[in-house]
Amino acid sequence: MDFNSLQAFLAVAETGSFSRAAQRLYLTQPAVSKRLAILENELGLILFDRMGRQVSLTHAGRTLLPRARELLLQAQDLKHLASELTEKVSGPLLLGTSHHIGLHRLPDVLRHYRTAYPDVQLDIRFMDSEAACGCVEKGELELAIVTLPTDPPPNLKVRKLWEDKLCFVAAPEHELAGKSRVSLKELIRYPAVLPGPTTYTRSILEKAIRERELRISLGMSTNYMETLKMLTEINLGWSLLPETMLVQAKLEVLPVDLQLKRSLGLVLHQERILSNPAQALVSCLP
Repeated sequence: MDFNSLQAFLAVAETGSFSRAAQRLYLTQPAVSKRLAILENELGLILFDRMGRQVSLTHAGRTLLPRARELLLQAQDLKHLASELTEKVSGPLLLGTSHHIGLHRLPDVLRHYRTAYPDVQLDIRFMDSEAACGCVEKGELELAIVTLPTDPPPNLKVRKLWEDKLCFVAAPEHELAGKSRVSLKELIRYPAVLPGPTTYTRSILEKAIRERELRISLGMSTNYMETLKMLTEINLGWSLLPETMLVQAKLEVLPVDLQLKRSLGLVLHQERILSNPAQALVSCLP
């Protein structure tokens, strides 16, 4: 069976679009359609209903999808196992990370990695930490360096690399700025600009707030930390940001009676065999 055709099937199923599948696979749309036609002819089945631009899995497609995903993972593991028989570190490596970690934690690691292993084709995908963990679970990423989930799924293996102190911050002109002490009850009376409700960082704050039987007054939310920093600097609300972002920021740390932190680190699949490039990157991590 042609694994390229299986990849096309999986990409169309997961994106719901031939054009988006083509973008994911770095192919043209006709090339994706051709690969899918080869697979359907080989199986003697129609895998997708095509109604104009709408694409949906048939019953046969839904039935075969989990097995196709499993076969591709097994094929990748076979390649990685074969690569372990040589000491050469080369070939592609797909890494997922967040914008914040990519900007503030990874530059020195990646600089060292590129110097030590110039034959690796490093493909970095910037995404939310939660999405990256999901991609590692599904086998779409070999590894991720992200904000770690507080309760990781059993099929993921996590390793803490850094600890991020989280600070309550506001613009200098905010009503709470300059105070010697700010209670949590006082803080939540004011609108906040925070990471989205599904993020690990937001869940850390929400848990602490719920334990005190309080509720946040939310003004805005976005998953991009740099955007949160900007929104806070222009005084659209207070926020919770990593201490590493506050150098040269036009913000004041609020002395709130609550100390929070998050863990950043490596996420792997428990059952994946890492390729040589992936193992080399892991060795470069602190």
